Amino acid sequence: MTREKRFETEVIHNGYDSLNYHGSLVPPLFQTSTFTFPTAEEGEKRFAGETEGYIYSRLGNPTVKVLEDKVAALEKAEAALAFGSGMAAVSAVLFYLTKSGDHILCSEGIYGCTFGLLQLMEKKHNIGHSLISFDKEESVRAAIRDNTACIYIETPINPTMKLVDLEMTVRIAKEYGIPVVVDNTFCSPYLQRPLELGCDYVLHSATKYIGGHGDVVAGLLAGRKEPLAEIAMTTLKDIGGIISPFDAWLLLRGLKTLPVRLDRHCDNAERVARLLKEHSQVKKVYFPGDPDFSQYQLAKKQMKRPGGMISFEVKGTKADAQKFLNHCHLIKIAVSLGDAETLIQHPATMTHSVVPEAERVKMGITDTLIRLSVGLEAWEDIWGDLKQALDTYQPTSLHQA
Repeated sequence: MTREKRFETEVIHNGYDSLNYHGSLVPPLFQTSTFTFPTAEEGEKRFAGETEGYIYSRLGNPTVKVLEDKVAALEKAEAALAFGSGMAAVSAVLFYLTKSGDHILCSEGIYGCTFGLLQLMEKKHNIGHSLISFDKEESVRAAIRDNTACIYIETPINPTMKLVDLEMTVRIAKEYGIPVVVDNTFCSPYLQRPLELGCDYVLHSATKYIGGHGDVVAGLLAGRKEPLAEIAMTTLKDIGGIISPFDAWLLLRGLKTLPVRLDRHCDNAERVARLLKEHSQVKKVYFPGDPDFSQYQLAKKQMKRPGGMISFEVKGTKADAQKFLNHCHLIKIAVSLGDAETLIQHPATMTHSVVPEAERVKMGITDTLIRLSVGLEAWEDIWGDLKQALDTYQPTSLHQA
């Protein structure tokens, strides 16, 4: 009996057998748009689904298949699909699970483009949505409607870092027969595996930690084999949000170092979060690894480690927050996350600018909230740049005092 290997080993070896590819240690890149058939009859059989084989890279590609198999193994899923972006994965699963007149129950505070997609679905297809806090069981039950087709959550939530109790959510969802979709981008399968807690679908913007090098835009979706096969042959095939073979190859390369990178991200974030809490210009720090974080115990229960993302509020106004960003030098002002470089951004005017102000404030995204993606540099240098930027600017409120 073969003993199940640890994640750090699986991420390198699972989902790929070099002997099936002429002994190539690295999965080959099948950079082709189409595939030839030995006979016209074989082409007919492949299109009819009677025989296995590749037809056209929008319908399947060997390099992409290696990535999908590997991700399915890591997420403990029956199957996985790769997409050209995280939003392609989000839209595919939501289109699959809903029809006109349905309702989606969402966590309060979601990625700005996901919010924009939900607005579009409501306007164009009469698919409504509600954003709730998911902090109490009774509030979740009260928000479920007869036409609720799925529950869609992020945890940690972008950018407030608030967590959703996955076991509680699954328990309620199963009572009503509602599938649960989790955006697991902030954690990756190394830190959190929602499917093991009973969720139905897990997705990632693979652009972030899974890619890890800031050189690819991609998305992933994992779950049961049957629904994913239907998504593959409908939404993915016909809308066409596919991943290129080369981008799949880049993700396969990035996956091998995922645990090593994330451990460093987490180590650095834990140190930086502690120091941010102590700085006089910082009003509040939101980090699941902080013992004072309101959901610290939940983070310990459902996450392996607290991750590499920190949000914090600085003193002053929006202009002061922007002034602080402008004083960062080593740290780059950019959206995205999970790269080797430390990145910093202002959610209210960047990633979540599409969210109306009243809704944004309700989510907890204030004008002075900063989102920090802690990179792989020496933590002393990351903190040194943050400290000099915090020390340099003076909040407007202090000038007025």
